[in-house]
Amino acid sequence: MNAKQLWEKYCQETGKNTDQPYQAWQFGGTGDELAGLVLKGRKTATASAYRLYEIDNEPLPKEGEYSVILNSKEEALCIIRTTQVAVIPFYEVSEDHAYKEGEGDRTLTYWKAVHEYFFKKEYETYGLPFDLHDVMVVTEEFELVYKV
Repeated sequence: MNAKQLWEKYCQETGKNTDQPYQAWQFGGTGDELAGLVLKGRKTATASAYRLYEIDNEPLPKEGEYSVILNSKEEALCIIRTTQVAVIPFYEVSEDHAYKEGEGDRTLTYWKAVHEYFFKKEYETYGLPFDLHDVMVVTEEFELVYKV
């Protein structure tokens, strides 16, 4: 099932308007694994590098927005609704946020190690200098509202 099909099914079952906007995307890094954590209810947050939104001229996620989460084969797996968004320095990401991301042992130490590696690779892809003291992070919390 593709994103449009899943969105239409969700709207039909919930009475929502199919014209309501939504995004369709997959998690970076280990996307299939992270989507699996969402489906299990373990992952209710994510984080991304703020600078890349600026470079790609993409809008930040907004509270109340819906997203269809895809796997690596572009198949739609579920729909989430964003409940909270903040832009903060890398070093201000909290233990609570790290736990909600649901990855590894769910500690801030694990989160920092994985995200430092991931963000550094992303910055390198864009040819940007990387200094953790300058990295701003978009933290996003969400709720799972529908799954296949």
